[in-house]
Amino acid sequence: MSNIFKPDRYVPLVETKQIEALRLVFRQAPAAGEMSLEQQAEMNEAQTLKNQILHDAETFAREQIDQAMQEAAAVREQARSEIDAWWAERRSEDERCLAEAKQAGYEQGYQEGIEQAQIAVRKQYDDMLLEARTILEQAYVLKLQIIQESEPFLIELSTAIAEKIVDRQLTLEPAWTVEQIKKLLQRRKEKGTIALCVSPSQFGYIQDAREELLNAVDSQAELEILPDASVQDRGCVIRSAYGSIDARIDTQLREIKAALQEIAMRGDE
Repeated sequence: MSNIFKPDRYVPLVETKQIEALRLVFRQAPAAGEMSLEQQAEMNEAQTLKNQILHDAETFAREQIDQAMQEAAAVREQARSEIDAWWAERRSEDERCLAEAKQAGYEQGYQEGIEQAQIAVRKQYDDMLLEARTILEQAYVLKLQIIQESEPFLIELSTAIAEKIVDRQLTLEPAWTVEQIKKLLQRRKEKGTIALCVSPSQFGYIQDAREELLNAVDSQAELEILPDASVQDRGCVIRSAYGSIDARIDTQLREIKAALQEIAMRGDE
């Protein structure tokens, strides 16, 4: 619109003076019946010039209006383009911010998910460890219970087995009985009479080994070998003035069994 007021668009001064002169002429012109032919010709020429000037002014004004409208349309189009560009940039920025927010939220959610998974796994591990510890404790208690309940039977069984093993060994190696009696006699370096009581079934065999057994006692002691019905196995009972030694196998096994039972009772306590 600024082109409307440019200097090259102004009406020339000469034309302005002509218009003013024409206005003066028309104001001072006599009536048509009073004018001469020359004056009428001048009036016609002036009227033609006036019409031409008005036409040119109207054309000029129309051109200026059209140009102004074009420039206004161009300004509007440019403004619209700038507004559209601004809105596009704004939307792009908003989308970028939204994408960054989503990414940040995803990363935060992912991290929180990892932390929650770690907490869940740790809790599951602790629960499994606690369960395993409980099972072990229960198994240990059950083991003790089984052992405690089985101990009397095991003691009875073990002593019975031991008795059979010893009897079997003495049957296969009768000399072992003599060796055990010799060891017992060597511990009792006593004077006087030493009575060696053996099973009636073993009396003859032990009597035959009397000389070997005398070497185990003091030379001033007297050894008597006596059959004794209270001795039912291959053991013996040694009696003297200082006391007696019960070396019967069943007696020794009973003492072993009693000792095992006492140990079991202490374990229960």
